[in-house]
Amino acid sequence: MRRAAFIAAMAALAWAGIAGGAPTPTDRPTPQVAIFYYAWYGTPTSDGAWEHWAQGGNAPPQAIGSNFYPARGLYSSGRPAVVRAQMREIAGTGVDTVIVSWWGPGSVEDGRLPFVVAAAQSAGLHVALHVEPWVGRTPQGVADALRGFAALGIRDAYVYDSAASPDEDWRSALQGLNGVRVFANTPLAGKALKGGFQGIYTYDVLVYDGSSFGRMCENARQVGLLCAPSVGPGFDARRATGDPRVRDRNDGRWYDHMWQAAVRASPDLVTITSYNEWHEGTQIEPARASNGLYACYDGAWGLDGGRAQRAYIDRTTYWVGKLRGALETPLRTGSKTSKSSKSQ
Repeated sequence: MRRAAFIAAMAALAWAGIAGGAPTPTDRPTPQVAIFYYAWYGTPTSDGAWEHWAQGGNAPPQAIGSNFYPARGLYSSGRPAVVRAQMREIAGTGVDTVIVSWWGPGSVEDGRLPFVVAAAQSAGLHVALHVEPWVGRTPQGVADALRGFAALGIRDAYVYDSAASPDEDWRSALQGLNGVRVFANTPLAGKALKGGFQGIYTYDVLVYDGSSFGRMCENARQVGLLCAPSVGPGFDARRATGDPRVRDRNDGRWYDHMWQAAVRASPDLVTITSYNEWHEGTQIEPARASNGLYACYDGAWGLDGGRAQRAYIDRTTYWVGKLRGALETPLRTGSKTSKSSKSQ
């Protein structure tokens, strides 16, 4: 009888373990938040020429490769004072990690990386790399480069356009890489698993509108991968690249929509596209009106003028808190989204 009772008790415990295998909202780790950051801007005064502001054949400072104009003016990412101010601004939102765009060994971004890391860490932020598709990039070259960043405290890497190389090449390169979590740029957990990645992210806020986040994160959990869907305020690259596609900001409602979708997906991380990718109009860095030629954030959440310049930074603070509070408090959604031709 005692043996039968013991076996029954063990079976009950085993069943409870199976039934409760997925973490409940109370025992899941607190979700982290990371934001994509670009250190590729330059000015004649600081760098000898305009870097990136002239994209799309524009002639700064009168015309720049963006439909928006930065509130701090046209800046150089090579000036430590500018980078320190940006990192303090990011840290003030509650974001945990800055994902720095990196274009390979010897690039301008590579040269600036040490002081970007120092500024971020001084502000209490972690640093990850956004591994861009530089000419000649290979999975083995990426893995070899990542080994060299341990001294900078970089433990996460997000590989943009990872599907450009075969899964088996990624698996071979990454299997000997220890101490670094590498995320594949794909919503397909099975593909990332075949490539030996530890997680997935989407980056593109034009193609991925949030509707697939729940399924994406559930599939990632089933195969033991981390899920880091990307949210963003909108997309508008017309002035920089001529791309006619636009994801309207809808006075902030699109940003809310994407955050709501990400929170409902119960992600391990939320990635934000972006802090300052001005060319594609995904930035949340403060913007201001400029001679009526550039869009600004007026109208976002009912704000105008100086109060609107920080609208997306301040809303990020709200959503970071909402994400973390959602583990205990159900998210209440409200605002509807709509598509229009207005770009704010």
